[in-house]
Amino acid sequence: MKTIIVLLIFTLSLNAQMAQSPNVMQSVNKCSYEENRTSYIAGHEVAKESVLRSIPKKYIDLARTTLHVAYQHTSHGTHVTRGMSGLNDYKDGDDLLFGFSYVDDKFGEGETSPIPGKLDFRDHALVDYAETGVDAWDLGRVETAFIQATRNYLDDPKNAKINVIMWSWCNIAGHKPMENYIPGMDKLIKEYSLNGTKIGIGKGKRQNPVTFVFMTGHANPGSNLGEGNPKQQADIIVENCISKKQYCLDFYSIDTHDMAGNYWEDAGDNGDSETYGGNFYHDWQNSHKLGKDWFENKKKPGGDVEFGAHNDQHITANRKAYAMWWILARIAGWDGISK
Repeated sequence: MKTIIVLLIFTLSLNAQMAQSPNVMQSVNKCSYEENRTSYIAGHEVAKESVLRSIPKKYIDLARTTLHVAYQHTSHGTHVTRGMSGLNDYKDGDDLLFGFSYVDDKFGEGETSPIPGKLDFRDHALVDYAETGVDAWDLGRVETAFIQATRNYLDDPKNAKINVIMWSWCNIAGHKPMENYIPGMDKLIKEYSLNGTKIGIGKGKRQNPVTFVFMTGHANPGSNLGEGNPKQQADIIVENCISKKQYCLDFYSIDTHDMAGNYWEDAGDNGDSETYGGNFYHDWQNSHKLGKDWFENKKKPGGDVEFGAHNDQHITANRKAYAMWWILARIAGWDGISK
């Protein structure tokens, strides 16, 4: 009886506080938002080597050996592939821990087939599966082209092992993610994710469910704010993913935050910011040591050194590689907290 009375008093007290101060509920909602952001959104908060190295090895191993990724992009999307290729060659043991089997399905670069024990990563994988006459090079060419191209790709028995799909934006400004991208991804998730309508045994079914990774667009120097521009578009995509607990590689966040976590709203996709007074990624790279604090991005593991497209420093693509492995570890079962 005493317990019931105490609980009643506590509930009445909390309700009274909330009635007097709406900030109580706002604080609760904010905590929930931030917790889900750092559980599902791979932004600047997790795009750090320290975060990557803290992930339990068993989840990196699981990601590397059980995930099969198909990725479609144009130039800015190279930040992921060149970063992951360079990470593979960064420090002692990284060629094993972050083993990266790079297969370019469009241009025939990299490996001709996946290497056992390394992450199966199919680059430029989906463009040739678009409907005839439809441009599906990235999310921004024909905004709904990715939907049928993805279906065609996943329905092809040759791609039966694929269990992760990701499409990249080029310039997201002026596009309509609320009308095209998000509803299109929702359709694909309903069809091909765990317990999806196309998952099962029999004609027209595939056995392996698929995890779909969302992406935001890159930052544009001096023009991120306002309707239809990268920040608003990123907010729409991120909030959608937080509410539905879906993974997102947040290009915009990584592009606009320096290594200390400071936000530069006028930054571009190369770390340049007039408000900062220069280039925060150049400055960080120049004040840190190659091979210890950062690595050179590469066209493929063991290949030529290449910046991410539209970059003349390596840090942007380094960070996007860290963020991508964080997502893969989460997909593989890591709770995002344990070490």
